[in-house]
Amino acid sequence: MTEVSIKKDFLLDNQQIAISLFGINDSNLRILEESLNVKISAFGEKISITGNDEQVNNAIEILKSLVKLINKDITIEQADIISAVKMSQRGTLSYFEDLYKEELIRDAKGRPVRIKNFGQRQYVNSIKKNDITFGIGPAGTGKTYLAVVMAVAALKEGTVQRLVLTRPAVEAGENLGFLPGDLKEKVDPYLRPIYDALYSIMGVEHVGRLMERGIIEIAPLAYMRGRTLDESFIILDEAQNTTKEQMKMFLTRLGFGSKMIVNGDISQIDLPKNSSSGLVQAQEVLQNLLHIDFVNFTSKDVVRHPVVAEIIDAYEKNSNE
Repeated sequence: MTEVSIKKDFLLDNQQIAISLFGINDSNLRILEESLNVKISAFGEKISITGNDEQVNNAIEILKSLVKLINKDITIEQADIISAVKMSQRGTLSYFEDLYKEELIRDAKGRPVRIKNFGQRQYVNSIKKNDITFGIGPAGTGKTYLAVVMAVAALKEGTVQRLVLTRPAVEAGENLGFLPGDLKEKVDPYLRPIYDALYSIMGVEHVGRLMERGIIEIAPLAYMRGRTLDESFIILDEAQNTTKEQMKMFLTRLGFGSKMIVNGDISQIDLPKNSSSGLVQAQEVLQNLLHIDFVNFTSKDVVRHPVVAEIIDAYEKNSNE
């Protein structure tokens, strides 16, 4: 039986709301159109949506939620459209506005940083409540960025005295050879995602000054051995590439007044075949300990381009088969 296609119109109050909602070259509407399998046409302040009854109604409810944010002077980006669509698919769209009530921090350009979905909310709440939080899931879920956001917020609030950010220097399938330069220059390529997050939040110059003063330390995991880190916010990124021994070593660096975040994606382990991932073992060994929490992200929590989630699902399906 062929599905009946219907058409409904959604009217906006003024042209300014339309400009904010549509995005550059109607890019926000195109994402909504593709994600919900509907046809969307915009004429001034009128949006026409064509599709089956459920799809059209979902689109209208999402548009209503987005307009409410715009009326609160919140700038709508493509990530917000994706979040709204995914929450609609999960039946949790009624909580969408609640995500925007809390501002975690302002980035280097003065823009507010907020959580984008329910998975990120769980992650942030876990970081606030626990001494050690594990964020496990695919790329694009905001694990590294939010970890750095929470670390910088804690530093600004004075609840910690320094930030320590690290990751294992394991090559992701490529042979980088003998890199030129001193030790810092050799390991910096591995730490680039952490630098990118810091620069986005604090600005290049400010990060540079804090690194010179030792308030921010970015180092390979091997440099953590033998240390006790008090009053510090410590982030281990790409933790799936730690060995069992490295993970134990890292976790036991935790000192008084400190917090740890351990992030990784167990579907992207780049260790040699005869090595086992310390992150996988930590999931099994530490699951029921007090003050330690595990937050698991899925492709539904990805806040990058919609095709990224589809790529993750496709590879996962192929792996399962």
